[in-house]
Amino acid sequence: MTEFPRCLLIVTVEIDPSVEAEWNRWYDTVHLPDALRCPGVLRGRRYVTAGEISETTNGRTEKTTKRIYTTIYELDRPEATATPEFRAMRGWYRFAPYVRSRTQTIVPVP
Repeated sequence: MTEFPRCLLIVTVEIDPSVEAEWNRWYDTVHLPDALRCPGVLRGRRYVTAGEISETTNGRTEKTTKRIYTTIYELDRPEATATPEFRAMRGWYRFAPYVRSRTQTIVPVP
């Protein structure tokens, strides 16, 4: 079995449909390549939901259909997101008003 990565950066995004196509072009041609050039970022890949989403809060489950983009980056260490290169490329720029996102660096449970 292949060893799981020791550190991941998970970014989830809901984007306003009015700018989705343009945002996807920017993410694929600018943002993702810039991120992959940063020291400590080993690789990354984008995904998008397929089908229904189930969300549970306080024991109540709701099912919806919406597009949620997820990018998973493998990092060599959690501090990779603190490098000057990473800080310089981080952000949604002109798309910020159209984005709802969550970013988290995760490591294995000890």
